[in-house]
Amino acid sequence: MLGRGPAKKLIIYVSEQDRYGGRPVHERLLELFHERGCAGATVTKAVAGFGPHGVFRKREALALTENLPIRIEVVEDAAAIERLLPFVYDMVEEGLVEVLDTSVVKYARRGEPPLASPASHPRVRLEGRAKMLTVFIDESDEWEGAPLHEAIVKRLRMLDLAGATVERGMLGYGASRRIHSGGLMHLSADRPVRITVVDTEERIRTVLPVLDEMVADGLVVTSDVDIVAYRAGRGDEAPPVA
Repeated sequence: MLGRGPAKKLIIYVSEQDRYGGRPVHERLLELFHERGCAGATVTKAVAGFGPHGVFRKREALALTENLPIRIEVVEDAAAIERLLPFVYDMVEEGLVEVLDTSVVKYARRGEPPLASPASHPRVRLEGRAKMLTVFIDESDEWEGAPLHEAIVKRLRMLDLAGATVERGMLGYGASRRIHSGGLMHLSADRPVRITVVDTEERIRTVLPVLDEMVADGLVVTSDVDIVAYRAGRGDEAPPVA
């Protein structure tokens, strides 16, 4: 069972039109993870990309047919991921499957006691080894009357983190075990949301108590990364580093 501490992150890249048993591969993978009791899974669709065949694909305005890259992400303990891999290999005929070391900071349901917020620290230059912080919540989650993902990003900005990126998933499930999807015409307001932040380990650790307070139902994990480049686009403004 997933708990605080070392874990594994399974990431699978396929194409939107890939099929397994006559159905989209990403849907079958999500069902597999749900049936096998995984703590949660998120499916997101890219706006552009290319895969094994080298064909560049991007979202076109009013396009009726798309074959964009799809990313499926699961966080579980090492033994659970190991048991899943044979099924994943069978379903994914074309694509990329990777397993990364990660650490679970929080996997909670509503009702956990909050912790105090840390003080802000001055900005430091980003280079070399760093930490990636990933938060999985639902789009419908709220904090003090506002969308939780917006509240988290604003809090991260207030604490002077280097940057944050919010991605809205098209399919997924979490701690509640209820599958969320985009619904008719993708107007649903209960899709999975992933927030990604990259900063120094020290600075990432300062925001963990804040997220422990704000995330009542979701998953918070950290992973080791290497920063290759972090550059401001113009002036002092830097792009999101996720």
